[in-house]
Amino acid sequence: MIKLQNLTKYYPSDLGPQFIFQNINFDIPDGHNIGILGSNGAGKSTLFRILAGSEYPNKGKVVTDKAISWPVALSTGIHPQMTGRENTRFIGRVNGVENLDEYEEKVKKFAELGIKYDLPVKNYSSGMKSRLAFGCCIAIDFDVYLIDEATSVGDQKFRTKARQALLAKRKTASLIMVSHDLKEIEEFCDSAIILHQGELTFYPDLQQALSIYKSL
Repeated sequence: MIKLQNLTKYYPSDLGPQFIFQNINFDIPDGHNIGILGSNGAGKSTLFRILAGSEYPNKGKVVTDKAISWPVALSTGIHPQMTGRENTRFIGRVNGVENLDEYEEKVKKFAELGIKYDLPVKNYSSGMKSRLAFGCCIAIDFDVYLIDEATSVGDQKFRTKARQALLAKRKTASLIMVSHDLKEIEEFCDSAIILHQGELTFYPDLQQALSIYKSL
């Protein structure tokens, strides 16, 4: 389960606090692959960061018994001074990976970095950084994967590989996805949460959710 309890998030401004969420109580259902839908500024990215633990609410909390990934496809947690291999081992230790040697080789193969795996990440292109981050995440067995425009990573060959990996993960774990591509939402998700005017509503029928979202 993932529960939002009295969740409040705002950002200060010259006009006073600008609330994204205010005293939200909401249960994200288990056993679904969920698309997060909402207009620009509705709070999709903020919700993602809060679920991932990379941003904190001003009040309230997220309660869960699930192992939740960081947002797949973002270079979160990648240190530029460390090599790809060193980053992999560090991420593996932080996430409790038991066999680090096996894990690092799995990431190297998936990310397709070759000998550059042992170069500092500061020398990587943005695509290489994203492939490393994607590989590090997908090689760990999380209960829930947070997917942020994940299939836009790398070239066409790697995007196909990323898509296949996510479709495989969907069989054993849950996905929560943010994407501006509704076809991508339809491919990976079976249901949706719509964020609108600070409220969250879950729709078990994805097509119903998409219809409502398009009318907002």
